[in-house]
Amino acid sequence: MSLIKTNDLQRIFEKLDKNGDGLVSLEELNWLLEKIGVQISVDELESLVGKSSLDLNEFLSFYGSISSKQNNTSRSTSNEVVGLEEEEEENEESDLVKAFEVFDLNGDGFISCDELQKVLSRLGLWDENSGKDCRVMIHVYDTNLDGQLDFEEFKNMMFLTIS
Repeated sequence: MSLIKTNDLQRIFEKLDKNGDGLVSLEELNWLLEKIGVQISVDELESLVGKSSLDLNEFLSFYGSISSKQNNTSRSTSNEVVGLEEEEEENEESDLVKAFEVFDLNGDGFISCDELQKVLSRLGLWDENSGKDCRVMIHVYDTNLDGQLDFEEFKNMMFLTIS
């Protein structure tokens, strides 16, 4: 399951592609990964992807490979399938917790508009005209109307966004 929609990934790719050549260098990709708390060297990235830059399709594939659990074996019995589904649900929940923690900068268990703005700014996805959009987005998923997102509201937002 992908936590970010393809069109959003394309926007991220375009923001990373500073020179507009249709490629994201590993340095640019490493910058993004560091901004979201992933520490990896450019050399390690190159050994993972096997090249020095990625086009959009390769970037999407890279995201898919790091955001979904790869299942190397095929299981056939219903008990094993149920076990895999439960394991995938636990992994999805764990991934959502990690994603939530990226946005919950002060660790108080809530994502405020200010925290959302700061993270989007770090990712290069924020402009001054987006302030209203930030408040509107939070309001849309803020079921208890406290002006911020708790984990359950964040989880609902993510599942509704990717459905």
